[in-house]
Amino acid sequence: MFSSNPFSELSASIPPIIMQAYVVVMVLLVVSGTLFDIVHKRSARYFFDNWRNAKNRARRQVGSVKMVSVAIQTAAVDVIASGEFCNMRRRIAHLLTMYGFVIYVVTTVIMVFGYPAPATPTPASLVVLWIIGALLVCGGGYWFWFFIRVDVAAEGNSPYRFVRADLFVVALVLSTTLALLWALVQATGLSAAANVFLALYLIATTVLFGSIPWSKFSHMFFKPAAAFEKRVSEANGTRSNLPAPADAPATFGSVPRYSGHY
Repeated sequence: MFSSNPFSELSASIPPIIMQAYVVVMVLLVVSGTLFDIVHKRSARYFFDNWRNAKNRARRQVGSVKMVSVAIQTAAVDVIASGEFCNMRRRIAHLLTMYGFVIYVVTTVIMVFGYPAPATPTPASLVVLWIIGALLVCGGGYWFWFFIRVDVAAEGNSPYRFVRADLFVVALVLSTTLALLWALVQATGLSAAANVFLALYLIATTVLFGSIPWSKFSHMFFKPAAAFEKRVSEANGTRSNLPAPADAPATFGSVPRYSGHY
């Protein structure tokens, strides 16, 4: 398992072009689902209207050098380090899941398109990275699901309670868990069991990428833009009306923010 590309082994029964087409369809689902979510919830309109209003109310101009500095700060603090989470446990769980997902997706694409058949040997390091990425997602996702969620940790609800806001993290964790189980069973030569786990893996992955309009998947694209707008508003002297960081102490007169889910 730690040196064999599971997608390459699968090419013995499923043509690589089918696997590659499936990946392309998942990418299209992400793009179309995100655009639909933005239009349906009017997130883009709200963002640009708020940006325009903040620019008109600006007390001082933000030059190009300052704007680049703000962009770098946003990328370093809000994106790379997930600085919006003041609770360290939530931040660590989020970082594990985020970087694990990035590693997992990138290595999956490389293995499916770059090493689609046994005739082209897959570097063992690539397979190991794929496994590490999936394990990081599982570690961060299960930690968050069972121990960190506000409605479980603070409100005493069952850790198995499921609402629509949980769709993203549940589908993500199930997808990576089933991917690991499928690869493990396939490596043992149990073809019947491997086919079962493969089918479950494909179902979970399709739900993950196909449910974007109803899950929180698209937030990963909008949140950096919102964080950038907030920092620009602070730099030009206007007060942003965007939410305070998750888990930040509430101040008098502020609007409470529920932070029970990603």
